[in-house]
Amino acid sequence: MKKNGRFMVGLVGVAAVVTYLIWTGVSETMVYYMTPVELLEKVEKDPTFHEVGVKVGGMVVPGTYSRGEGELLHVFTVHDLVDESTTFVVEYRDALPDTFTDKSEVVLEGRLRADGVFEATTLLTKCGSRYEASPEELARTSS
Repeated sequence: MKKNGRFMVGLVGVAAVVTYLIWTGVSETMVYYMTPVELLEKVEKDPTFHEVGVKVGGMVVPGTYSRGEGELLHVFTVHDLVDESTTFVVEYRDALPDTFTDKSEVVLEGRLRADGVFEATTLLTKCGSRYEASPEELARTSS
């Protein structure tokens, strides 16, 4: 009986350590990003917030994307997912992800300058939960 008791105590101890490691690993890897509404509210309350690097999630406004001539500069407008009237211009100076489109949901890392332009240092596009065939592919497979 003593050996069984020690085994159970050891098993509970190992389970507790594994649970702790999983919990701390998950909580450290969770990343929160602001919405454009939250970012603009913070900047309005505290103008020094312009100097702080943040992550912001939003949707690219269709028809606003343009590329700078002769340099790697991408400019587009992002709006809030809930309040589409809340927008800001984004400047990104790097190669765009392959999944970036004129209607992408994006997560940006950077800072909002005093002139109201968000200077992005990192741009991630969020993929939809499922992929759908394009109309051309559907037409090819149905004929």
